[in-house]
Amino acid sequence: MNSNKRTARIVGVLFIVATAAPIMTALVLGFLGGGVLAEPIPDYLVTVSANENQVLTGMLIELIWALAVVGIPVMLFPVLKKHSEALALGFFSLRFMEAISAMIHSLILLSLLTLSQEYTAAGFPDTPYFQTAGTLFLAAREWTFLIGSGIVWSLSALILNVLLYQKKLIPRWLSGWGIVGATLSFAAYMLQFFNINLTEFLYLPIGVQEMVFALWLIVKGIKSPAIVSESAKYK
Repeated sequence: MNSNKRTARIVGVLFIVATAAPIMTALVLGFLGGGVLAEPIPDYLVTVSANENQVLTGMLIELIWALAVVGIPVMLFPVLKKHSEALALGFFSLRFMEAISAMIHSLILLSLLTLSQEYTAAGFPDTPYFQTAGTLFLAAREWTFLIGSGIVWSLSALILNVLLYQKKLIPRWLSGWGIVGATLSFAAYMLQFFNINLTEFLYLPIGVQEMVFALWLIVKGIKSPAIVSESAKYK
């Protein structure tokens, strides 16, 4: 019981970190603009080189994000597999993929920094090479985020909340909210492949749900298998 509560609290904190980190990264690296879904800001290569410390700070935040993401399934898997090993393994695999994508996201950022420094050192040449390479790096970051922290993350949230709902490990209103929110998020990210950009409010339900879920884990925790079995016995 105490072990489950301690695990739940750690996972709750990791959920908060995994949600806050990409928001902080977006604030720190706002000068990058977008690679696929939006146009990069003018002279972004010069700006990246001139803001090396901000870029490195953003990279460190993304690494913390990746560690938090991988920590969630590592901590939860021993608890979830007691209820459904298949769903627990699916959740673990998807969140691990998301963590890898976050690390790739950071490596691309460092590559962009190197490119911008080379561009500055060369005296800002008026050649298409640097701009083309920079555009590709930005696009790679956007696609990596869209797939890893969009589609894969939405699927992992869906699987987790289905398991939580089926086994009644948390209140069903909370896990049901997660199922709906993850489905909306998955649909919104998938449609972006077809240049259909729906309102950002579709991402809000799962984002808020994960924060409520994180607080629930910290305060209440997850029901143990013994408690779930006892509850079922009296129904």
